[in-house]
Amino acid sequence: MRAAPVLLVIAGPAGSGKSTLADRLVTEVPAFERVVTTTTRAPRAGEINGVHYHFFSPAEFKRRVAAGEFLEWAQVHGDKPDRLYGTLQSSVFDPLALGRNLVISVDVQGVETFRRVAQAEPRLARAMTTVFIVVDRERLIARMEQRAKDDPAEIARRMATAEAELREAPKFDFHIESRTRDEDFAALLAIVAQARARAAAG
Repeated sequence: MRAAPVLLVIAGPAGSGKSTLADRLVTEVPAFERVVTTTTRAPRAGEINGVHYHFFSPAEFKRRVAAGEFLEWAQVHGDKPDRLYGTLQSSVFDPLALGRNLVISVDVQGVETFRRVAQAEPRLARAMTTVFIVVDRERLIARMEQRAKDDPAEIARRMATAEAELREAPKFDFHIESRTRDEDFAALLAIVAQARARAAAG
């Protein structure tokens, strides 16, 4: 009998390492693959449509939003033209139907949408386990400064967002108290074992 598939939804503040953890899980645990999300930004060098992202024009993205094809989506504001990001229902339900284990890193608003959909979708409710990466303030600031990509004003803005996100942590099934990359990954693997047991129990 085939094991019940797992959808691991990982969230945490910018700098928490959620994308790195998701990438490492896919690399080191062959049973997992990433959910292919959708964006209106242009592909970067080496990115392949349908592998790294589904790349849509803004018009196509909005058409599919209107048609109800997205599980969750958001408009991201920044210094460049506003971009749309989202997760198509087919990008989650089709692989789950084939018994594939999935991982996705999203923001806390996206996770809330996943929870709302799961209330009406047994397939999603059975498969989904949510994980929040908790990072203390000093460690988070240090990571942002080490990246050297943001000026102090941007770091302050990101920290304000992070503090709001950290208040959402109690809603998640599991938490990882972030330390080193290897410790965080070991904690994630332990959660994967529990997520598989939860999915099997239905």
